[in-house]
Amino acid sequence: MKKLISIVIAAALLVISTGAWAQSQGVVVKQSAFSVAETLNRLEAVFKRRGFQVFARIDHAAAAESIERELPPAEVLIFGNPKIATPLMQSNVVAGLDLPMKALAYRDDAGKVFLVYNHPAYLSRRHGIKDRKKFVEAVSRILTNLTDQAVKNSQ
Repeated sequence: MKKLISIVIAAALLVISTGAWAQSQGVVVKQSAFSVAETLNRLEAVFKRRGFQVFARIDHAAAAESIERELPPAEVLIFGNPKIATPLMQSNVVAGLDLPMKALAYRDDAGKVFLVYNHPAYLSRRHGIKDRKKFVEAVSRILTNLTDQAVKNSQ
């Protein structure tokens, strides 16, 4: 029994530390109440309602399967809005390396689904954008709201 408790505690610490590491690296991590596919379906619908363009959806697990390998469900949604990207690129065109933005939904080994994306303030720091602080804060609030809609069960 003690061994089982130790394993559970170690697994919980790993999940917590992985999330903490990701957050410290500018990655926003949100647990989803839905499957990987449903999380991205919801996110895509929310983005489209708010005027974002969805450029692509990439299924990493399907790609792995195509080479006879396995990955748990993991999909990326590439999205953007020129009203957001253009001002950032006007400050530093190299920000285009990280634009349009991406969100990854994945299922971990414990069966939990997470949605992750780069925090806009991280992108601003990464590209030395210092003249758009209020704009970046507004974008962050928008993404927080929209991604919350995708991962939370509103019932």
